[in-house]
Amino acid sequence: MGHGKYIAPPAAQYQVQAGQKLALQYVVLPGESRDIDLSVDLVGPGAQLEIKALYLCNAQEKVNLNFLVHHRAPGCQSRQLIKGIAGGEARVQFHGTIVVAPDAQQTEAYQENHNILLTDSAKVETQPQLEIYADDVKCSHGATVGRLNEDELFYMRSRGVPEKEAQTLQMLSFLSPVIPEGRHEEVVKILLNL
Repeated sequence: MGHGKYIAPPAAQYQVQAGQKLALQYVVLPGESRDIDLSVDLVGPGAQLEIKALYLCNAQEKVNLNFLVHHRAPGCQSRQLIKGIAGGEARVQFHGTIVVAPDAQQTEAYQENHNILLTDSAKVETQPQLEIYADDVKCSHGATVGRLNEDELFYMRSRGVPEKEAQTLQMLSFLSPVIPEGRHEEVVKILLNL
């Protein structure tokens, strides 16, 4: 399995053994409707998982992200960061579940899903869940759905930044932690057209 990032297929199941690290990256671009079903079992002590996902929707896309991470061994770590922007009449669903088994003591598991809506007709449904059956763990999850920050846009515009450029800069800043290496310019071009 190694230590590199891997662009994962839409439906995938993985087992991460002792001492291994799996890093996955998902990217959904405008015009793509996708169902992504991912199941990862951390089965060996010290196994690690990192998931980053990015989606950009500006029309009538339907994106469903279903992530299940099962911590089955002690001392494992998982980190999930999912960020997206929805406009037009896009529909996005995120269902993420982290399960920590009774024997998976000293687990660290974190899951975040953050979203920006560009239109009133775009919809995002986010359901992060934790099922914890061990007592020596550090786990958290969180989700947000919001709009571009009007105060930041006003500040940039008052400094002479055109409105579209100010919006693009704000979206780029929001997405920067999940933009894959080498795809920054591609994402900027897409954001300019959202």
